Amino acid sequence: MDFRYSLVIIPTLSTAAMSQQAFAQMDHSMHGMHGGSMAAAAAPMTDHAAMDDATVKKVAVTKATVTLAHGALSNGMPAMTMTYRVKDPAWLKEMAAGQKIRFAAESVDGGMVMVRFESVK
Repeated sequence: MDFRYSLVIIPTLSTAAMSQQAFAQMDHSMHGMHGGSMAAAAAPMTDHAAMDDATVKKVAVTKATVTLAHGALSNGMPAMTMTYRVKDPAWLKEMAAGQKIRFAAESVDGGMVMVRFESVK
């Protein structure tokens, strides 16, 4: 083998080996983050899914969305403030900024949709 080729091939093979190792490690670390696997996190929730606590931050009737601040969700999503589309826009008439609710959401067409909610008394 020509010396010039070894200067190119050895670093390339080393980089490829490190990339595979990093990918494998990332894959294993992601499993714990979502309760077992990325497939489980991507699976849609049903109307029987656990409901989680949140605070309504903003109601956008014209956009049919509600912005919620919530802690870590039972589906593995971390605590955050996020805007959700709502399954039934009529629900927005029952919500107001500052209100405490319980809700369930599922992934639909690449976005999160609130599929159930109830006011917290």
